[in-house]
Amino acid sequence: MRAAVLTSPDAVPVYREHPDPGAGRDGELPVEVLAAGLHHLTRSRATGAHYSSAGRFPLVPGVDGVVRDGEGNLRYAVLDDTVLGMFAERTLIDPRRSVVLPDGVDPVRIAAAMNPAMSSWIALRRRIGFTAGQRVLVLGATGNAGRMAVQIAKLSGAAEVVAAGRDPVRLAALSALGADATVTFDELERAADVDVVLDYVWGEPTAAALIPMLTARGDRSAPLTWVQIGSVAGQSAAIPSAALRSARLQIVGSGIGSVPARDIVAELPALATAVTEGAIEVRARAVPLAEIGPAWTAAATPDRVVFVP
Repeated sequence: MRAAVLTSPDAVPVYREHPDPGAGRDGELPVEVLAAGLHHLTRSRATGAHYSSAGRFPLVPGVDGVVRDGEGNLRYAVLDDTVLGMFAERTLIDPRRSVVLPDGVDPVRIAAAMNPAMSSWIALRRRIGFTAGQRVLVLGATGNAGRMAVQIAKLSGAAEVVAAGRDPVRLAALSALGADATVTFDELERAADVDVVLDYVWGEPTAAALIPMLTARGDRSAPLTWVQIGSVAGQSAAIPSAALRSARLQIVGSGIGSVPARDIVAELPALATAVTEGAIEVRARAVPLAEIGPAWTAAATPDRVVFVP
């Protein structure tokens, strides 16, 4: 079969012949890959930069995708850390980490949406005690996952969703997706009285925002749950000690490990339904897997790249 193969952390995947996965073992299910997204997690896990990666090479990247099983069923499947990912004509999945999709779904749409949408979906439903009527700030709302987080917070019953980002033009477009207000990083004090922050940024912007936001809160004893999801601005943030003492602030992380795999899998059907029914806007661009080289090194765009073998 043909697959995209990565030989080292700093290499570019090469589309070439690769051994067929065969029948599998220990309950593994051989499947045909229809569509697989190029996500931030895909890159970082493939290069060994993600905390959940074993850093083994050579490997076929691809952490999730839409596949067809031997009975003709379409499935959305998530892979554990493996050297045989989704960027191939065929792979092996654990059927327990998959959900059967209805007939007629668009594989590219599902493959583009599920991974970035899952970050906020899981955070609100499984990582914290979010309740309808709370107010949510999405920090880093102009990215692919952030745009979906705005919509998912609304779907989850948020009374108010504030979208924060650097680009005023992209921020303005989020009002149509459910954002009740938009702020730049320099205006975060205006969003001080939210109940939950979904943080896709981290690094220096988060560290710089905490004290001004906490100082501006109308009631510092009101709980504020800060959920660290992404780190596009930096892996580390110098959190001032005063931030943890001067207000009722709770900082938690949401991701692989902090949420049990069984809880993530349990949410897949509902999320897949929301995506299928159009409740979440999806921006996707299908790219032949044979063109993975240029796509792997290209600058990020608003559309999620989805490889189709």
